[in-house]
Parts: sequence; C-alpha cells; structure tokens
Amino acid sequence: MIRPRRAVKRMAPYSPPTAGREGKLRLDFNENTVGCSPRVLAALKRCTPERLAVYPEYGEARVKLADFFGVEQNELLLTNGTDEAIHILTNTYVDDGDPVLVLKPSYAMYRFYAELAGARVIEVPYCEEDLLFPLDELLIALRPARAVLIANPNNPTGTAADIMDIHMLLGRAKNAAVLIDEAYFEFCGTTALGLIHDYPNLFVSRTFSKVYGMAGLRLGCLFSQAQNIAWLRKAQSPYSVNTVAVMCASAAVEDTDYIENYVAEALESRALLCRALDKLGIPYYPSAANFVLARFGKRSIEIRDRLREKGVLVRDRSYEIAGCVRITVGRKAQIRRFLAALREVL
Repeated sequence: MIRPRRAVKRMAPYSPPTAGREGKLRLDFNENTVGCSPRVLAALKRCTPERLAVYPEYGEARVKLADFFGVEQNELLLTNGTDEAIHILTNTYVDDGDPVLVLKPSYAMYRFYAELAGARVIEVPYCEEDLLFPLDELLIALRPARAVLIANPNNPTGTAADIMDIHMLLGRAKNAAVLIDEAYFEFCGTTALGLIHDYPNLFVSRTFSKVYGMAGLRLGCLFSQAQNIAWLRKAQSPYSVNTVAVMCASAAVEDTDYIENYVAEALESRALLCRALDKLGIPYYPSAANFVLARFGKRSIEIRDRLREKGVLVRDRSYEIAGCVRITVGRKAQIRRFLAALREVL
C-alpha cells in the first residue's frame, strides 16, 4: 500500500449529509431556498455545445464581476467555490508546521485545508454563553499565526464582527494572511472589501452558493491587492472554474432586484422565526446571517430526525455546540411550514 502524507493521515474526514435532499424543504445548508434568478436559467439555455467543447475564457466575466464588486480586475480571483479560495490561500502562504488560527465553531473547511497543508491549527473558541466574536482572545492568540481564517458572519453561530473589530485584527496581524469570508454578507451588510487597499495582508471572499442560489455550480471570488492576487493565480489551476458557472455568475449579478427581494424576505423570515421560538420558549442566538442557531437540548437529534420524516431538513450542530440545531431562513411560507412541523414534533 502506498502511504499518504502524515497530514492526510492525521485529518478527520469531512462527510456532509447531502444525500436524499431533493423535494424536501431545505433549511439545513443555508442555501437560497427557492433557487437562482430566472436570468441564470436563461443563461444556461444559451450555453451552446461549442461553448462546452472549449476551455473556459474568463476575460468578459472578470470585467463584469470586478465592476459589480467595485474592484480592479487584477484584484479579483475567480475560484471553484469558496473552498478553492481557502485551498489556494493556504497553499500560497502556509508551510508545513506553520500556525493557522481559526475560530471554534466555524466553517469546517478552514481546518480541513489548513490540516491538508500540514499546518498547526490553533482554535480560538467562541464564548458558549453568547457566541459573540471573541476579539480579545483572538488578539492574544495572533502572534505566531501565519494565516487567520474567519467567517463574518460566522457559520454556524450567525454572530458577526463589526468593522472596528476587523480593523483591530488586521492592524495586529501584520505577519499573517487574514481571510475574511463573507459568504453571508448580503444578509449582514458589514464588509471588509473596501479595506483591501489599506491592509496588504487582507483577503476577502464572496460566494455564489448562498443568496445567488448557485451552490451546484461552484463559483466564488477572492479579493486582495493586485500583487497578492498574482501570487494566488500562480498557485491556481488555469481552468478550475467551469464555463457554465462563469456564464451564470455574469447573469446573476445583473438581477439585483431578485437578490434584494430575496434578502428582504429572508430577513423578515428570520424575525418571524425568532418571534415564534420566543413563544415556544426555545432559546436561540441572535443572527446576522440567513439562519438561526436554536437550542433544543437533549432532543436536538430527535427533532432533526422527526422533522426530516415530515419533509423538513434542518442541521444538527450538537457535535459542536451541545443541543443546538441550525435553521436556514428563506420565504416566510417556508418558515411557517417549518413551525407547523416543529409544533407537531414538540
């Protein structure tokens, strides 16, 4: 048997529960719960056999997306989902044994790619009482870090750092590559993207997998100063983003009304869900994202399973935060359906 690298042998496998979801109410993966813009579907129909037969070309899409996000073309890297952005960043800046700082709990791929690179992962825990951004603890742990990987708002807690927290972090982490992953930016409104010219160690990522309803196409964007992007592009496979994803992303950013309307209703749905949880006496953590982390105690796994029997999917997170279940919000009618099923289960 050929032996893998030690880093791979040490890693815990990541196996997300993604099978058997079609046709159910998807409140488990923080996706857009109704799907992509009609303009994206129209772009799919325009994809000819010839377009699929040739390798992807990114020039036109890079121009459009750079303009949409308000950056220069050489400050933008297209990636195969945010996962590839994390992978490329760690491959570019992290050597075997380097310390990489992550929060706990947070998006599992930060630890995954840091460990794959052979890094020494340092975890800074959220305070279990309120799950607020642990700025002071993070600043204490910063000194040896080669990279700092942070989701803002954070998944699965839903909590967020404010812009002053990010300024303080960047000012103190001058020797580390700092990634601010803004997968849920549209539901929060706080962004570090405007700071990339002020901090040469700052990287910001966005995704088309959440609010844009394109998780199946796998497309993300990574932003930084031009010299950083040049290094990242050097470490990236030349055709890692597929033609269809690029076409659809260009169409998605044209339909701002669709996104704004979906975000507005998701925020209303979040408020509706929180009011209902209050009435049911179920504790939850305030969220700045399109999901709410609720505490069901010892019944969390049972409630997840019984809801699934009723065609409603939620995500158990009790393996990270005892007794907690994460509930995605989308349309108000979907939250009402969830609440009806939940009352039956309770």
